[in-house]
Amino acid sequence: MLVSSKPMLIKAKREKYAVPAFNVNNLEILQAVVEAATIEKSPLIIQTSEGAINYAGMKYLAAMAKIAAQENPSIPIAFHLDHGTNLTLVKQAIKSGLYTSVMYDGSKHPFKENIQRTKEIVKLAHSKKPYIQVEAEIGAIPGQEDTLKVKEKDAYFTDPKQAKELVRVTGCDSLAIAIGTVHGVYKYKDQEARLDFIRLKEIRKSIKIPLVLHGASEIPYDIVTLAQKFGAKLGGAKGVSNRLLSHAIKLGINKVNIDSDLRLAFDAGVRQVIAEKPGVYDPRKILGKAKELMIKEAREKIKLFGSKNKA
Repeated sequence: MLVSSKPMLIKAKREKYAVPAFNVNNLEILQAVVEAATIEKSPLIIQTSEGAINYAGMKYLAAMAKIAAQENPSIPIAFHLDHGTNLTLVKQAIKSGLYTSVMYDGSKHPFKENIQRTKEIVKLAHSKKPYIQVEAEIGAIPGQEDTLKVKEKDAYFTDPKQAKELVRVTGCDSLAIAIGTVHGVYKYKDQEARLDFIRLKEIRKSIKIPLVLHGASEIPYDIVTLAQKFGAKLGGAKGVSNRLLSHAIKLGINKVNIDSDLRLAFDAGVRQVIAEKPGVYDPRKILGKAKELMIKEAREKIKLFGSKNKA
């Protein structure tokens, strides 16, 4: 049975670790993250973006998540709508009864409009029984988030005072903040990642609900190297170091979203099989290596986040 992510995140906040939230687009990605979480005895949030819904269908994705939860009762699994920018789609997800939590991302709107829209979603989600928890966002995160591209000049860090006000007025259950992470594989170009820990500390002091970090993929060197060995063109790919991410969690991040690292692992695995075994045409054999690499990446993230043995 799928569960709410709220108890997971409250426990993570209390015990100072982060719950892994992995974006899934197909069966192999879902199987990989569920197997990783089961092995490591970690709570798990399965996420679908608007792009994933357009690609695979909301009902198909929800059905897979539901079966995963039924088949793995030893770990709590939540099903979450990630980066819902379309009010109509977010409302559809809530009314469908398929999701146990949703994110409404109103960060691209002026502050007052973001509050108004988020408050509307919270009211609808909390009216459900059991109620659906809502993640809000304030402060846009640059880079490519699925089909939506946020230009760096339009991005801004989270203002602690505005964050406190948004939480107070809307009653949201968790809050995604912008402290320097970037969506996508090409996060930092010619510079190293820098996270505003002073800002994070200030936000954590003033806000009692769990905090969420988006755009936090590491872009692992070994996976990028493997993909490039078999033809990928990933020059300039760079992410958030494990050291920075670990420190952010210590300072109060309770949920971390991971997407790009799994995509890279999937790509590297498929490329390797096709290059080394050109006679293979069975999708199960082609995708097997990809799943193996994704399980490895997901397990490493779980250990890094501190959620191992927290199920």
